[in-house]
Amino acid sequence: MIVPLDGGLPGLLEQLREVRTAGNVPLVLDPRWSAEYRDSMVSAAASAEIPEGTAWATLTSGSSGSPRIVLRTAASWRDSFAAVSEFLGGSGTESVALPAPASSSLTLFSLAHALDGGPTPHPHITPETDALHGTPQALRAALEAGTPPRLRAALIGGSHLDPALRERAEAAGLRVTAYYGAAELSFVAYDDGAHPSASPHEGPGLRAFPGVEVEIREGNELWVRSPYVALGYAGSTGPLRCDGAWATVGDRAEIVDGRIRLLGRADDAILSASATIVPEEVEAVLRSIPGVRDAIVFGLPRERVGALVATMLELEPESSETPELARIRELAAARLATAHRPKRWFRGQIPRTASGKPARAEVLRSVLAGEAAHLGS
Repeated sequence: MIVPLDGGLPGLLEQLREVRTAGNVPLVLDPRWSAEYRDSMVSAAASAEIPEGTAWATLTSGSSGSPRIVLRTAASWRDSFAAVSEFLGGSGTESVALPAPASSSLTLFSLAHALDGGPTPHPHITPETDALHGTPQALRAALEAGTPPRLRAALIGGSHLDPALRERAEAAGLRVTAYYGAAELSFVAYDDGAHPSASPHEGPGLRAFPGVEVEIREGNELWVRSPYVALGYAGSTGPLRCDGAWATVGDRAEIVDGRIRLLGRADDAILSASATIVPEEVEAVLRSIPGVRDAIVFGLPRERVGALVATMLELEPESSETPELARIRELAAARLATAHRPKRWFRGQIPRTASGKPARAEVLRSVLAGEAAHLGS
């Protein structure tokens, strides 16, 4: 039986323990949901058929729409605890900060780890914090607040980690490990920022997480063979597809010099006239422009051409060095092919999911509703 839970740390950890000890499946709800939507998710969980061996129910990020309930076994998380412990600093790590809400799979994973002897979880960074498990946004906030003296490791997932942010964290003495994964697949690949060496198995870039095999199939679709894959969904369908022991959620990638280069999800691609634009590629260029803290790229529906490439920029706090839009557009034009250059520009704080991922669907909604600050065409 799925047992919905409300609450925050530290009381939530004991609630999770009680539900698991009773042989039930905990589902931590998102506190930002409306009462109506919360009731619909609870109803879906109550009516769903639960496969044998289900131990955890978690939520997808909802970055492209409504979240789904993902069901998984205890082993599908437990088998990765040893590797994660090393990324968090090894056996000397006693506490880990989890800034994202417990409804996110990122945080719930670490709570499950804590129940199995992992680091003690805290919702915020404290002077006693040894490690951080969160999103790039959480890492940036930690650095801006002043790095606590005991903080030595950061495990960062949920969205792209900007190289400049990694460098800043490493300069502050943090060992940074970025990873790619999905609620349905758990950990897929990691990048510990190792410096290039003579060994072809070292150096920076994403490589397969311990225990995971990856292959690229038709359409650059990334498939994994992994002990960490979920059982499926509760009361819904989703992007998870299986082919024997292999699974995918539709993300696209390529392997370059032995490293995995992510190309985004196929259904995020923007079809504009005769061109296909991958948002993540344009976002990476925009983030490289001085003064741009973050960027999200999306398709703005238009008749005849299909969609216009549009972007919302989250700029650094204004200063004498903050570039004007004209300068940002000039630099973007120099680095992007014509079809990939944004045609509509917006500015604001990028909305995010509970786990900290940029919420592409919410950005499009706010633009269509006229709520976003338009910077021009």
